[in-house]
Amino acid sequence: MGAIAPELEGRHDVTATDPATTGRDASAKNHWFAVSAVAFGTFLLVTAEQLPIGLLSPVGSALSVSEGAAGLMVTVPSIVAAVAAPVVPVLVGRMDRRLLLVALMGLMTLANLASALAPNYALLISARVLVGVAIGGFWAIAGGLAVRLVSAPLVPRATAIIFGGVGAANVFGVPIGTVIGGLASWRIAFGALSALALVVLIALLAVLPPLTAAQPVGLRRLADQFRNQGVRVGILATFLIVTGHFAAYTFISPVLQELSGIDARLIGPLLFGFGIAGVAGNFIAGAAVAKRLHATVLTIAAALGVTVLLYPMAGLTAAGGAVLLIGWGLVYGGVSTSLQTWMIRSAPQAVEESSALWVAVFNLSIGLGALAGGTIVDALPLQGILWLAGVLVLVAGLAVWSARRNDNLR
Repeated sequence: MGAIAPELEGRHDVTATDPATTGRDASAKNHWFAVSAVAFGTFLLVTAEQLPIGLLSPVGSALSVSEGAAGLMVTVPSIVAAVAAPVVPVLVGRMDRRLLLVALMGLMTLANLASALAPNYALLISARVLVGVAIGGFWAIAGGLAVRLVSAPLVPRATAIIFGGVGAANVFGVPIGTVIGGLASWRIAFGALSALALVVLIALLAVLPPLTAAQPVGLRRLADQFRNQGVRVGILATFLIVTGHFAAYTFISPVLQELSGIDARLIGPLLFGFGIAGVAGNFIAGAAVAKRLHATVLTIAAALGVTVLLYPMAGLTAAGGAVLLIGWGLVYGGVSTSLQTWMIRSAPQAVEESSALWVAVFNLSIGLGALAGGTIVDALPLQGILWLAGVLVLVAGLAVWSARRNDNLR
């Protein structure tokens, strides 16, 4: 899922080396091993959140529930994560963020172990609630952590690495987990996820420096962020872009097959290509936001909106559909890094608060997007979800354009 760019030094009163605002000691070294460990954590989070997508049938069969009911394994943690993102930082007060991240990874370890051992559906969903708590709390802290781990000029690169875990999970984590579930069992897949979480926990303990909170996150400080124009625009843009994306992408398989005429056997390889393009887009955006943040976010919104809106016209052949899908992945891959950068630059003195709100909206939008897409697919032709997604993303672009005079975001 960017930050304080090099040009910040000449234009702002607050720098990334101010302990009062970031908690980073000016004499501290760059903690690249810590950045890598946090990236490993984001990889695990997204894998844990989306793994059940490939396991709905075997879980439903084993626990005697419908695939629709099994689908709650994805919906529930997303909604819980949206609530946990702002709530966890408030509840823990000044707790050392290093210990908090380790504790949340411990919760992830236990929750996935409980999922693997769950004797019935109710206990499995209960375990997925705990997964949601871990996702929301961890991501809320990790999203803005780059400003505390590396010096200001290196923050965009570090943030791109942290959010590289998101794309890597889509490319490798979920498919590999699904294969494990198919070859062994879904319980083994969840068990492997628990073991991976334990590895991340140990890595975080080994390489994260102390991350004492400069001041606790409070409800008033969270509410105060809505007075900040940059934060308001960032939250609105995130809501529109992520809702639009997941409204359409949730149904990308029928779109590829029914609109583009692509054989079902090619869907997997094409989605793999989408993921690879997303990883590339993440790092391209990470480099671009360091130079021109506002222009980069505006370009992403415009390009994504146009790409999705072109699909019903230019994606009606296998070649056209495949090209547009890869382009879609490349552009969407830059969304997390660029919007997280936007939030940090909008509120450099309240990074945790703005990040927590952003993570909450991001996760909520995933669920709302899938719900909106499902409603439209049932009522309108398949092209309807593409029109919806494209319009929402272009409206997000208008919101981004409205902040063009904000010096913090240039």
